Parts: sequence; structure tokens; C-alpha cells
Amino acid sequence: MKRALALSLCLAAAACLAAEPQRSEAPRSGFDFMSPATQAMQRDDSANPGMLWVQDGARLWEQPAGAAQRACAACHDKAAQSMRGVAARYPAFDAQSGAPVALAQRINQCRQTQQRAAPWAAESQELLAMEAFVALQSRGLPLAPPADPRLQPARELGERLYRQRLGQLDLSCAQCHDGRAGQRLGGSVIPQAHANAYPVYRLEWQTLGSLQRRLRNCMSGVRAEPFAYGAPELVALELYLNARDAAAAQANRSAALAMEAPGVRP
Repeated sequence: MKRALALSLCLAAAACLAAEPQRSEAPRSGFDFMSPATQAMQRDDSANPGMLWVQDGARLWEQPAGAAQRACAACHDKAAQSMRGVAARYPAFDAQSGAPVALAQRINQCRQTQQRAAPWAAESQELLAMEAFVALQSRGLPLAPPADPRLQPARELGERLYRQRLGQLDLSCAQCHDGRAGQRLGGSVIPQAHANAYPVYRLEWQTLGSLQRRLRNCMSGVRAEPFAYGAPELVALELYLNARDAAAAQANRSAALAMEAPGVRP
């Protein structure tokens, strides 16, 4: 059985390698590639498992923390107003560090500087909960990466990484997600690699996970050493994906991708 699975993966990988990557003119959310049952789970907030993390995030938003004993709400008040559109604009340039930061990094930065609390660990229940809660406030809005020239070097790095072959399988993101979207690899449908639903609850993981976890998961899948959480390379990939999606939406407004977080995926 293991040998047959390995052969199947190798044959599918070979098909990806043979394809010349071509990006679809009409972007389609990963939602479109899911089964009707999984789509229904995402649509219904009472059935979407990611909403459990959102509820935790709402509680943390109001909870004083750190040496400052300050809650997020003390500075930002009602998240429905103050956080509307925020997640759609990340990653963004951070003047303090002189580099782009993802939303999870910004949350931890606020914890350290404003609450004087220890940062949450990557993929921790608390960090995912706050990220999901903030992302929910942008549901329905299109991705809107900042038009900041300081982000351009990172975007260019992200595109190079997206097109660079990696790992023992010698595959790039573009070969599968641009060249073979909608087809199958190892029994799973290959989506177009859009970031509009993160953080997502993956049925495979049985938990919520960030976009960086998914990127690391893909790197492991091609048998490459994953970048560390928060690494500039992962932030650059996030930047490129968002910029690509926004450009496609401007070119074809009917195909604009809206924020869906928290999404549900197989």
C-alpha cells in the first residue's frame, strides 16, 4: 500500500513537472474546489469549527494582559469598527523593525509593546484565536495589500520563491498551483494558492492553522526544509500571494476574491 501511494505521488509530481505553469485569468477561491459538504460547513458559522477560535479571540480582545494590564479593546475599542479591513492589508511594512510583518507578528508586537506581555508562540491557541478574530472583521472585503514601495523587495523575493523549485521532488509552487489547479495530487484537488481564507480549519489537521503553517506543510510535501515561522521568506510569500490576488481582482473585478476567514479546507 505504501509503495503504491509513493508511486502515485511520484507520477502526479511528474505531471506537474511536465506542465508549463500558466496562471488562470480568473482567480477562484479554494472554496470553489471543495466538496458541497465542506462548503456548507464554512458557510454556516454554527458549524464552522474555526468560529471556536474566533470566540476565544473575542474573549482575549477584552481581557487585560501583561504588566500593563491593558486589553486590546482599551486601545482599539470595538473590533468590528477598528479592525475592519486590517487583515486584508497584511503583511505590512513595520517601521520599527524595518521589514514587512505578518498579522500574527503585529499582534505579538502589540502584546510586547502595549501590554508588556510575553509573545504568544507560533500556532498557539491564543495567537490563532486573536488572528482569527481580527481576520473575521474583514470578511467579505477584497485583499488590499498596501501600495508601499518599501514592500516591493519582499514581494519580488516572494515571487522568486513561488517559482523556485524546491526539495527532493524539485517542484515549485507555480508548477502545481498555476499549471495544475483543479487537478489532483495524491487524491487531493490542487487549488490556485489564494490566501483569502486564512487562518483556516483544515479537516486533515483537525485544528485551525495559519497560512504560514500551510506554506511549511507544502514545503515538507516536496521534501524541502521548511522556513521557520515568521521567517522573512514566509512573509515574502504571503506578500506575493496577496499582491497577485489583488492585481488579478483589478484586472477582472468580477473575479475579485473576498476575505473568508476563518475558512474550512479538506
